[in-house]
Amino acid sequence: MGRLRDMLVAWGPFGIFAAALIESAGVPSPSGTDALILLVTIARPDSWILSGLLAVVGSLIGSVIFHGIVSAGGEKLLAKKTSSPRGQKIKAWVERYGMASVFVCALVPLPFMPLKVMAICACGLGVTRGRYLAVMAAARLPRYVAIAYLGAQLGGNANAWLRSHLWHMGALAVGLLAGIYLLLKASDKQNAAAR
Repeated sequence: MGRLRDMLVAWGPFGIFAAALIESAGVPSPSGTDALILLVTIARPDSWILSGLLAVVGSLIGSVIFHGIVSAGGEKLLAKKTSSPRGQKIKAWVERYGMASVFVCALVPLPFMPLKVMAICACGLGVTRGRYLAVMAAARLPRYVAIAYLGAQLGGNANAWLRSHLWHMGALAVGLLAGIYLLLKASDKQNAAAR
C-alpha cells in the first residue's frame, strides 16, 4: 500500500484526482484522499488550488459511477448495508432527512462519519443523480480546497493541526446536523400549518 501511496504522491495533483475518483466510486482507498491531498500539497505548496479542484472533479466522476452502481442494484445493496441495528438507524435518518445527512458526512473530514452508508441509502432510496452530485460538489469543494490550503500553508504541521482540531470538526458536524434538523422541523410545521 505504501508503494501505491508513493506512486500517487509522485503523480501530484493527478494522483489526487485518481484517488478521489476511486474512493468516491466506492472502493476504499488505502491512503485516503484527504491524506493524499496533504502529502502532495506539503511537497508542492504551489499546486494547492489544482490539487483541491482535481480532488473535487475526481470525486464527482467517482460519485457518478457510485450512483449508477447503487441505483442499479440499490434494493439488494441497501438491504445488505442496513441489516444491522446501526444500519437501520442510518437508513431511517436518511429517509427522514435525505441529502442533508450525506452533505454533512461528505463535508466534515472525520473518519467515523458514515458517508458510504448514508450515500448508499440515499442512492438506493431513489435520489436523482443530479441532486446527489450537487450535494457532493457542495460538500467536497470546500473540504478538499481547505485541506489543500492547509497542506500548502502549514506544511508538515498540517497533520498535527488537523488532529488537534478534531473536536472542533466534530462540533461543526453536530452543529450542522442540529441546524439542518431544526430547519427541517420548522419546515414540517410550516407545511402542516399550510394544509
